[in-house]
Amino acid sequence: MANDINRRNFLKALGGGVVASSALLAACTGKDRKGAASQDAAAGQMTMRVNHNTGDKVGLLGYGMVRLPSQGRTIDQDMVNRQVDYAIEHGVNYFDTSPAYSQGLSERATGIALHRHPRDKYFIATKLSNFSASTQTREGSIAMFETSLKELQVDYIDYLLLHSIGGGNDAIAEFNQRFMDNGILDWLVEQKAIGRIRNLGFSYHGDIAVFDMLLKWMDEGRYHWDFVQVELNYLDWEWANEINRRNTDASYLYEELTKRSIPAVIMEPLLGGRLANVPEKVVQQMKQMRPEDSIASWAFRFAGSHENVLTVLSGMTYMEHLQENVKTFSPLDPLSEKEEKFLLTIAEDIYNLKDIPCNECNYCMPCPYGIDIPGIFSHYNKMNHEVNMPDKKQSPSYRKQRRAFLVGYDRSVPRLRQANHCVGCNQCSPHCPQRINIPRELRRIDTLVENLKRDGKVEDTTI
Repeated sequence: MANDINRRNFLKALGGGVVASSALLAACTGKDRKGAASQDAAAGQMTMRVNHNTGDKVGLLGYGMVRLPSQGRTIDQDMVNRQVDYAIEHGVNYFDTSPAYSQGLSERATGIALHRHPRDKYFIATKLSNFSASTQTREGSIAMFETSLKELQVDYIDYLLLHSIGGGNDAIAEFNQRFMDNGILDWLVEQKAIGRIRNLGFSYHGDIAVFDMLLKWMDEGRYHWDFVQVELNYLDWEWANEINRRNTDASYLYEELTKRSIPAVIMEPLLGGRLANVPEKVVQQMKQMRPEDSIASWAFRFAGSHENVLTVLSGMTYMEHLQENVKTFSPLDPLSEKEEKFLLTIAEDIYNLKDIPCNECNYCMPCPYGIDIPGIFSHYNKMNHEVNMPDKKQSPSYRKQRRAFLVGYDRSVPRLRQANHCVGCNQCSPHCPQRINIPRELRRIDTLVENLKRDGKVEDTTI
């Protein structure tokens, strides 16, 4: 795919704008707005999708075990157990984890919770997260896989992913180092052949050259991908490449998978919560159209309305989030064409806010200097969404906005963890799936904060 013409510009060249995009989405999802592989769900029951590779009936809502409930620095296992029990009881049966999640504790906590249920009641997805040099050797990668089996208390993995392909300054070289030079991809294929892996796929972040290369390998018969995990939401559908030139619009990713009948597993349907905290103007529009629905449900319905989507992952830390999301998918009410057009229109408005595209995945954490990187970016984006960013001193609301920004900053992020403590070591940026230049953004926010403090010295010395 050429990066010099993105999906949005292509559609505009056709003269269709949002209407053309909506028509394209309708063509992808089918005239009746239901997935061809969906299982009809009665009122109150989870919509199920069928994996044509295995016949697995998978709940359309998947559980991302990335932000587990905690007590201090330890996982709250009792709460994890309760939430997993509720999920399984209500049709959620796909649980996505990784050796890297929750500071390395997610697989163990997930295994404890799921092992209390019959093995045929759930599907486990985990990843070969061989990011460090010690795990990129053949022996290190095999040891990571074997440890995953042990921690999850299973003797096979339902869905095994090559984790976060497409990263690094030279994405193809990094992919080869992690999976090809050490022969580990061929070893994983062997493990699938003997039943220790049921489905083999990858999660994609970043450089489109790697995504296209792996799909070409499938076209050539070198490797078969049973599923692929991609980021898909109504902002990334046309604007991912605009937000970050190294990202790829979700419309392209989805279409390439659909052409090859590769089931798509969706991550970041809410963009780390950003699409649950949209500008107030958008909130009012959503509430006028569907007064009883949550703001987050719009993003989940957008992702789930695509027929080739097997499951939509959500990292649900709190029981109330799990309950709300279960309601959205029990059963799914697919988007109407009017609702599609609405979401694709407001996506441009949200893009124009120029947020920092942080999804709060925490891959950049922990910072060696204790900086709360996701918290800082979250506060900045929140003020942006509330149209409360203090930018013009002449504005009558400047003093109020200035104070709201600074007071909110101190409340959201402890002072010892704020942006002014960044030393620019840049240990964070290489791990960011969104390719954010984190030190640069932290410097920009720190400069803003210092200017706001200086502007208020005469009128207010209490902040």
